[in-house]
Amino acid sequence: MRQLESKTLLVHVNKIEDEAIDIKSFELVSADGKLLPSFIPGSHIDVHIADGIIRQYSLCNGPGNTQSYLIAVKKEAASRGGSRAMHEQIKVGDTLLIGMPRNNFSLIQEAKRHVLLGGGIGITPLLSMARHLLAAGADFEMNYFSRSIKHTAFHEVLSSPEFKGKVVFHYALEPDAVRAYLRKLLWSRPEGAHLYLCGPRFFMDQVEATAAATWPPHAVHLEYFVADPMSLAGPQDAFEVTLARSGGTYVIPEGQSIVDVLAQHGVRIEVSCEQGVCGTCLTGVLSGTPDHRDVFLSNEEKVRGDVILPCVSRCKSPKLVLDL
Repeated sequence: MRQLESKTLLVHVNKIEDEAIDIKSFELVSADGKLLPSFIPGSHIDVHIADGIIRQYSLCNGPGNTQSYLIAVKKEAASRGGSRAMHEQIKVGDTLLIGMPRNNFSLIQEAKRHVLLGGGIGITPLLSMARHLLAAGADFEMNYFSRSIKHTAFHEVLSSPEFKGKVVFHYALEPDAVRAYLRKLLWSRPEGAHLYLCGPRFFMDQVEATAAATWPPHAVHLEYFVADPMSLAGPQDAFEVTLARSGGTYVIPEGQSIVDVLAQHGVRIEVSCEQGVCGTCLTGVLSGTPDHRDVFLSNEEKVRGDVILPCVSRCKSPKLVLDL
């Protein structure tokens, strides 16, 4: 089972900048003046924005920079409260509680070439990757898709001389043009190359579908920001959950999650995104067949069926026995 770090840190908001339309960056420094924990590119942190609101944001830093953490937040039109609060309530000088850096989107060290594809705010983990790869002298390229220059976060950074020849920007491309470009870019996989992808769901689905013809699954790495709406819209038949260690069997009815029902009975599982994205609530499965509805677990982990994200996932069998 993956191990998730739950330790928290106090930080001050040292700087806030407008990076693009509806995108702000936040520079966070340790509240005690010490260096922040080191991390590897592709990492993210939990940010405790307000009571009951915890969101995950990717670190954009380059290598060796632990004097501060840099994150960027897009103000979503359909915000559930997190991005709106970051944009409208958080000010320079505020103190925030954050989690330790975690990584489910790592660079493959043995890769001979790294191909980074970002859409919109999905550029944030890829920026950290690009900075690390540049410093290491590694072979990489980045393609960044956005609506316009004004919608392109960190455009100035990625347009600097150090990234010359490494970054290609794509603005306001029609879907057919995106598909045509992706077919050209991904029609063959260079020897030892790995593909890293982050962005809106429809964009990621398009890239995945295009790469599937020539790139093996182990060479394609993704990070989702939101849940799969099709998966969450599936049937929600009732089932039972038994807790192996603490005891008790509970019915999970249609329309309620495992996490919610257990909380009603005094059994609390730590959660964060509640969309099956971050992995905070990862729980062991001892028996039963999970109905995985998350985007955190790999296909191999889902097939094994020995863990579940109880904030969104359900059960295909009548009963699920959890390691709780």
